[in-house]
Amino acid sequence: MPYTVLARRYRSRTFDEVVGQEAVTQTLKSAIEHDRVAHAYLFCGTRGVGKTTVARILARALNCQKGPTPDPCGQCDICQAIHRGDDVDVLEIDGASNTGVEDVRTLRENAHYRPARSRFKIYYIDEVHMLSRNAFNALLKILEEPPEHVKFIFSTTEPQRLPATILSRCQRFDFRAVPTDTIAAHLKAVCKGEKVKPQDEAIRAIAREGRGSVRDALTLLDQAIAVGDGTVTLDAVRQTVGAVRGEEVLEVVAACAAGDAGAALTRFADLLAAGADLRGLLEQLMRQVRDLLVVRTCGEAAELLDAFGPARDRLAQVAEPMAVPALVACLGYLTEARSRTRYAADPRPVAELAIVRMASLAEMEPLPEVVARLETLEQSVAAAAADAGASARPAAATPAPPDTDEKKKPNAPPVNADDPSGPPADAPPRPAPKTAAPADTDAMVRTALDVFDGRILDA
Repeated sequence: MPYTVLARRYRSRTFDEVVGQEAVTQTLKSAIEHDRVAHAYLFCGTRGVGKTTVARILARALNCQKGPTPDPCGQCDICQAIHRGDDVDVLEIDGASNTGVEDVRTLRENAHYRPARSRFKIYYIDEVHMLSRNAFNALLKILEEPPEHVKFIFSTTEPQRLPATILSRCQRFDFRAVPTDTIAAHLKAVCKGEKVKPQDEAIRAIAREGRGSVRDALTLLDQAIAVGDGTVTLDAVRQTVGAVRGEEVLEVVAACAAGDAGAALTRFADLLAAGADLRGLLEQLMRQVRDLLVVRTCGEAAELLDAFGPARDRLAQVAEPMAVPALVACLGYLTEARSRTRYAADPRPVAELAIVRMASLAEMEPLPEVVARLETLEQSVAAAAADAGASARPAAATPAPPDTDEKKKPNAPPVNADDPSGPPADAPPRPAPKTAAPADTDAMVRTALDVFDGRILDA
């Protein structure tokens, strides 16, 4: 018999077996139990999270010979045919291949005929966002008021592309990305069924590479089993995904941290010469910088580090001299480079420019330190200016203390009879007031005139 891939062989058959979508499955089970099944459902979510699987389980639950039931038997002809995807009353339509209005008109005409052997005629349209505007318009009327024996199930990865008139006629369910731990547990169960001995770190790495998609993780596991000849090791996983060893990638980042752009470019060129994909290498550099950022902010004991990365103590050693703002800037440079390489005729200079910019960060001082130094310098200048002003100001004359000794006071002179308020009669004449010295005779003024080559216009 031809080999069946794991993603198809271990497809869930009941609502309880669906991985990581408990909210969706519980709602659908409750609707079936209380006879509140809607006429149209819309399943949204990324690839490989169970949209088609849940649609088939829902169809089995509605058309099972023991149903409608939230737990289809899986043994009757209808359940088995729906699970295989070839039941005559459950029509699976590829929205990307049947985009025209004529396809929808044919569907609408056939929908009025009753099912051949089941309770409901179920139309499942995958990637429904690919339908044309006219096709959506042709679908509106029957979608709003379908025959009682017709159910519609739509799935899409881009719900924002659907018209609001379609969205308002469906009950929407959003399928979330499956957590890494949930995928890892499912992979271990699959390995047990396949009698394969996996390494825990390898299973963890596959689960993370799946990025929330159970199908992608099962596909990687299938490849890793083939590479490992019955065992699943981290090296086999690394060969499967085409990843370079984390220690080799970290050497590029360490050279950038030391400010050695030449060494970083040389190491980057060696990895490319060894067969590494340029865009894949940029993504690994992003992961390494991201791990360094995690180490700097959360500590080396955090569970957020990449499974393909180097040892934690090595990450801590490289991250120690790097400031968090510098790591943030590095991540921005790499993100920009990865985006630009997609459209560049020669992507290598774009990637090398990002590496040189990363290395140049070692010459830059952190902004808080620069601000602190400027504030210290400002305080020093202000203090020096205050000292200079104090030394240039002339000392004020100290007034003579008043003579309080009554014995030393001379006898009061006689008062002038003619002018009691005037000076005494025998008082000597007052001296004429002294004329102020010209300004150019003052030493400080002369110094200022000599320094600035000036002259006094009005003394």
